[in-house]
Parts: sequence; C-alpha cells; structure tokens
Amino acid sequence: MTMDVRPSRDGINRKITWLAGPVVVLVGFAAWMMLPDPSVAESQPAAIRSSVLVSAQNLSWFNPVITLTQATLVTPAAEADPADATAPAEIAPVDGLKISSQSWRRGGLGSKALVTFTLRNRNDYAVRDIEIFCAFTRRDGSHLTDRKRTIHDTVNTRSQRTFARMLVGFVNISANKAKCSLLAASRI
Repeated sequence: MTMDVRPSRDGINRKITWLAGPVVVLVGFAAWMMLPDPSVAESQPAAIRSSVLVSAQNLSWFNPVITLTQATLVTPAAEADPADATAPAEIAPVDGLKISSQSWRRGGLGSKALVTFTLRNRNDYAVRDIEIFCAFTRRDGSHLTDRKRTIHDTVNTRSQRTFARMLVGFVNISANKAKCSLLAASRI
C-alpha cells in the first residue's frame, strides 16, 4: 500500500496567496523609492514662486558662485520704493568666498550625498555659517534635485579649508553629477 504525500491544491493556493502580499508591498516600496524627489521650486507654493522674480545676466543653477551682485531679488514692495534702490550696496561676505575644488560620492546604501569641497576665503575677515546649495543632475544633464546645507564652522581670514565627506542630504538614485555653489555666509 502506497500513500500519496502530495499537498492539496487548496494548500498550495493558500501558500501562494500568503506570499503574494509581502511581494506586492516590496515591489510598491521599490517603485516609490525610485521616484524623483521634488525640487526646491516644486515644493514651494505657487504664490511664493510668483512673488519673487530673479533677474540676472548669465545666471544659471550651475554657476560655481552665486552672489548677491550677480542675482538681485525683486519683490513688488522693492519696486514701489525708489529710496531703497539708491542705498549703497554693502559687500556680502560670500563675495570673497570661493569653492576651489569639489567632488561627491554616495553613502548610506547609495541614498545620501557626501560632498567634499575646499573653501577659499579671500576676505579681510573670517566667515562662518556658510550656506551651500548643491544641484544634482542625471547623466544626460537633466535636473533632478537640489539640496541646501549650512556649515556652522569658521573659515579664517585669507585661508582655505577643506570639508571632507559632508552630508548634504538624500539624493535620487539616478543622480550622476553634482554642482555646489555658495549662497550666504556670516561675517565674524
């Protein structure tokens, strides 16, 4: 007498149904992780984006240094008050700063951007609270995401300082290139 030890069709169907739920969840999570992050401009409400106009000559996201002399923010209140237009412009601390070299790599299982760069301070004063802006692009040059970071360290007068593997933030897995620029700094 031989016994057939094959599982029934109902047992197999229950096992497949039991395994299909976690597989669907994992596939959905993987697809969600591959979606691009919204850029800074996309995350702001439309009213804020339309109220601030940037006017500059030859201004692009990939300039190594974006300074207040290259880009001027124009708001409707500033256009109405001509007294503000005649006030002398003070030299911004970021004018004497320059990123002399930069590179980036991935960290944290490929989702974090670690940027290494050297800041050169040509000012007659030290600076701190330096805000950098990094734009990440695909291999074909199309824009993916932007990240800002404030460095709370000091760069002394007429010196340079290298910041190694500084975490800028999470980036899209499709990011291939990064270009960082200086936004602001505080004079000490």
